[in-house]
Amino acid sequence: MGPGGLVIGGAFVAIWASAFTVAGVVVREWPPLWSLAIRFGCTAPILLLIALAFRSRLPSRPDAARVALLGLFGMGGYLALAWLAMARIPTGLVALICATTPLLIAAGESAILKKPLPPLAWAGLAIGWSGVALLGGLRALDGLEAAEASGFVLAIGAAAAQAVGLLIYAPAKGRVDMWAASLGQTAVSALLCLLLALLLEGAMPRSASWFTLGGLFWSMIVVGIGGYALYFVMLRRVPTSTASALQLLAPPLAAVFGWALLGERLYVSDVVGGLLTLGGLALLLRARAHARG
Repeated sequence: MGPGGLVIGGAFVAIWASAFTVAGVVVREWPPLWSLAIRFGCTAPILLLIALAFRSRLPSRPDAARVALLGLFGMGGYLALAWLAMARIPTGLVALICATTPLLIAAGESAILKKPLPPLAWAGLAIGWSGVALLGGLRALDGLEAAEASGFVLAIGAAAAQAVGLLIYAPAKGRVDMWAASLGQTAVSALLCLLLALLLEGAMPRSASWFTLGGLFWSMIVVGIGGYALYFVMLRRVPTSTASALQLLAPPLAAVFGWALLGERLYVSDVVGGLLTLGGLALLLRARAHARG
């Protein structure tokens, strides 16, 4: 990877890690679902202008349905559960648990799509999930409160929702224009989060500090638009295996951001469980890269 690719990869990792930190800032003042409904509702018109400027092609009807389901599960459902989790447990833990999405995708491809996994990939799955079990188990022994326990469940649900969305969308990935896909899934996510916010959180927030507004702006523009665009640029500049490996750096960096900027505390068990989880993910990615040749 040349200097240009290294800069792009480093910027992507920092932006992706910051997504959890700024979400932690926003949910300290605003309800999570309303925060996302406002974020998606403000982002969709911007994406529409970008799609029109780039003359993005409309997807076919079957592919549009996959984009809608990606928004329902892979973006709206994923972030709704993740932001609800971040209102209960440290953002670094949520980032780590959500990073297990590739484990769920691999398991889903094996069980549902009947795609064989090499032995090294199964070892990665076992190690990765043992890390997640260690995270929850040791915290439970330390006295897991109800709110914290629900945070773990929500974070695992977020990873599962993202995996479902990506599995559904996978067949259309090479056919749908990037900005059309972003617009479609964002619009669906806005409707989903607005409905959930009205049902579960009551009235819309009517005041906000500058920190909350700044966090929402960062989440919307830098992460929601810039981060996704940078990811596609990175895929064109660096090998796919390298891009996947770089994504593994985001959870530990998110934990550092949470500690430094939000005063969150991580335990030794969190570090050990995190290393096991990321180690399992690395094995899985390595095995799949070798299987593709």
